[in-house]
Amino acid sequence: MRFCSRCGFAMEGVMHLLAHGGMLPVYQPPAGEKTISPRRRGVKQGALLMLIGAILVPVFGVMSGFAPGRLENVFAFFAALSAIICFLGGPLRMLFAAIFEEGAKQYQFPPPSTYNAPAIPQARVAALPPQPVNPAAQWRQRPQTAEIVAPPSVTDSTTKLLDKEPKNE
Repeated sequence: MRFCSRCGFAMEGVMHLLAHGGMLPVYQPPAGEKTISPRRRGVKQGALLMLIGAILVPVFGVMSGFAPGRLENVFAFFAALSAIICFLGGPLRMLFAAIFEEGAKQYQFPPPSTYNAPAIPQARVAALPPQPVNPAAQWRQRPQTAEIVAPPSVTDSTTKLLDKEPKNE
């Protein structure tokens, strides 16, 4: 049963509680949803810094070639500064990430279910009684109320008196 037959309450959460001894299960993300480790993120940042350098250094170099007078020296300075920062800082960032940052954790995902129950202490008693072997045998079907004849109203007999015309005396 997915919903309570009397009130309509969703029974999925209750089924998980009963299956795990009254403890809430811990959610594990599916295998498709992986987070990036700090090491991998650092390597990507270093590669991106080198790629930005490969774009900025030629742009500043071309601009220094076409700039007049003192502006030529400013663009040449920025070309040299971006080359040092990007082509030296990029590999250093990747090296730092590879050596000092932690890698991806190895998770073992449960095959069919995305829920993993925590370990239940042995001394703990379950809050609910054990589930019966055949719970459907205890369930009784609701009566068909459409077939039951409604009892007559108390006012039916008195309202018929209003239909009669009074006698003129």
